[in-house]
Amino acid sequence: MSSNLNRTTNEEKRYLDRMHSDEYNDLRWAAEVHRTVRKYVQKTVKPGMLMIDICEMIENGTRTLVEEQGLERGIGFPTGVSLNNCAAHYTPNAGDTTVLQYDDICKVDFGVHVNGRIIDSAFTLAFNPMFDPLKEAVRDATNTGVKEAGIDARLGEIGAAIQEVMESYEVEINGKTHQVKPIRNLNGHSILPYQIHAGKSVPIVKSGDQTKMEEGECFAIETFGSTGKGYVHEDGECSHYAKKHDTPHIPLRVTKAKALLGTINKNFGTLPFCRRYLDRLGETKYLFALKNLVDVGLVEQYPPLCDIKSSYTAQFEHTIILRPTCKEVISRGDDY
Repeated sequence: MSSNLNRTTNEEKRYLDRMHSDEYNDLRWAAEVHRTVRKYVQKTVKPGMLMIDICEMIENGTRTLVEEQGLERGIGFPTGVSLNNCAAHYTPNAGDTTVLQYDDICKVDFGVHVNGRIIDSAFTLAFNPMFDPLKEAVRDATNTGVKEAGIDARLGEIGAAIQEVMESYEVEINGKTHQVKPIRNLNGHSILPYQIHAGKSVPIVKSGDQTKMEEGECFAIETFGSTGKGYVHEDGECSHYAKKHDTPHIPLRVTKAKALLGTINKNFGTLPFCRRYLDRLGETKYLFALKNLVDVGLVEQYPPLCDIKSSYTAQFEHTIILRPTCKEVISRGDDY
């Protein structure tokens, strides 16, 4: 990476950096909101709380601090609070009475955006100290991914470095020793304005992907570790949805689906949303219409992703920007 060191003094690169300062400042504002909210969450959340209340606390704090305004500023995507063997994409739907327990391990994954510039950052919350080594393994793996990332870095090589670090950890849970496995079908990703998954994937296991990271790109570097198979499948009631990018005009025969699409376009655009957000907007009896939008290919659904029962998973994630002059880990805080 020695060529990247020259970038800090290269006048042309510094000029390019200045050209994008507004975008960087949007991301920095979103990141400051994320740090403030997650600090409050880490201090406040305790066993015995309803998962739905935890999510609403996170979302209301985000809305207030980012000064939510239409599609200009607000929540980047639904708050994930996936528990235990569930690694991603669980947020409670209305009526979900799940309570956080002392022996749960919870992945808190939430997003903030300013002008569509999304901060995607996550951490793992657990109260029982037996989970500390699992959290440490995954935090270390994510930090390795952040360190290896950079302009011209190859995605497959980043995955290999992450895998090596994660698999170097053993954890003892309930008297049984496990080697920590990276969840091989989950990965980090590039981010574009209003587009949380923007085409490039950052694997967390070794792969032959020779694609390079490029100047100006924004990435979420996230890793997941598991005591199970290291492979997730869809399981449980869906809560997460997002309108697809660049879909052609599709005529809708269901009147309610047309109206629901209007609500989605106005309030979320292509940002992910969940059922609770539709409830909050006053939408009712929309499940058939939502299924219709999924069936015709306008909306994508993202069900919860789980490893085998009785396994445990952890996640850490940061958003980085590959500026012309340096790599900035925008979501970094003094917590992780």
